[in-house]
Amino acid sequence: MLAIIHAELVLPDRLVPDATVLCDNGVIVDYGKDVAVPKDAEILDAEGLYVGPGLIDIHCHSAGNISYFDDPVTSCRSALEHGATTVFPTLYFNLTGEEMIRDIDVVLKANEKGLIPNFGGFYTEGPYMNENHGADRHTAPWAGEVLREKYLPVLEKAGEWARVWALAPEKGADALFPFMEDARRCSPKVCFAVGHSEAEAWQVDEFIENGLTIATHHTDAVGYLSKYPECRTSGVVEAVQRNDEVYAELICDEHGVHVDPYVIRLTRKIKGKDKLILITDAACFAGACIREDRKKYRDLSFDFNGELAGSKLTMADACRNFLIHSGASVVETFLAASTNPAKATHLTDRGIIRKGKKADLVVCDDMFRLSAVVLNGKVVK
Repeated sequence: MLAIIHAELVLPDRLVPDATVLCDNGVIVDYGKDVAVPKDAEILDAEGLYVGPGLIDIHCHSAGNISYFDDPVTSCRSALEHGATTVFPTLYFNLTGEEMIRDIDVVLKANEKGLIPNFGGFYTEGPYMNENHGADRHTAPWAGEVLREKYLPVLEKAGEWARVWALAPEKGADALFPFMEDARRCSPKVCFAVGHSEAEAWQVDEFIENGLTIATHHTDAVGYLSKYPECRTSGVVEAVQRNDEVYAELICDEHGVHVDPYVIRLTRKIKGKDKLILITDAACFAGACIREDRKKYRDLSFDFNGELAGSKLTMADACRNFLIHSGASVVETFLAASTNPAKATHLTDRGIIRKGKKADLVVCDDMFRLSAVVLNGKVVK
């Protein structure tokens, strides 16, 4: 049994000072003030720091500048050391079907051997997104017609481990609704996201009615179709802001390049504390930045054309930047970094401090500088 004592406990709606959390057999068995600590318990003294649920990164291509698909063990370990007790290795739409199947297999074999305990499933940016948007978009093996014989082997290989499929609604309901039905058959709890899209709002709404619930890196890699010169029409961003049921992913880098800090604050105001999801979108593209105004930004990643291609963030970094840019509380930040992503992707066993939930926890200060990470009730950092 593990007892975390002297904790500033972070619950979804409040803080509990000088609290205790008891963990046994990988789950939380008790928490709060005046909790009796068994004599034989292992003690972790939080020394007044915050203790919140482990961070959940649902959208990440790499960690520690290592791709999850090149070395899942090292990358998962790096993410864990920075507080991500659950990660969704993310496939990208520049891969062929054969390459996606290969990469899925690499991760699943490592998972079968018990080598990546914080693996939570796959997020897939694509395959059917808009090839006019995003990093490395000039490599687009899925451009053109949506073909069942092409995508089905990928869906079946990922199986129930597929958590999120991102797609561009402008490719059409007739083409993509059958894809969504096949995805649900292979993974009944799968979620769908609008990503790398220039759809009009009505097209996004149509997909929301069919179960789309997430906005892939909200405001990034999206466009809109203007019917008249110098007149803005409604597109992906507006549809996501208007529909209360949609979760908005945010990449919060230090200088607000991916999402301008004003837009972060606006999105927080519109979507509310329960519909924001912090992600890293960490990627290990080896391209160089060709824009002088961005060369100083060490937490950004660039493709081989010098264009923005994800980040080099950790989840702890993302939380810190969100605090700074938005003015959110520590409680709200844990919602966006753990509770909300768990809810959005149907991970009902984690993301909150409650009896019977997974004992995945982090100990940190008010700027998310980590002092300890707990996975399945064991201290791993």
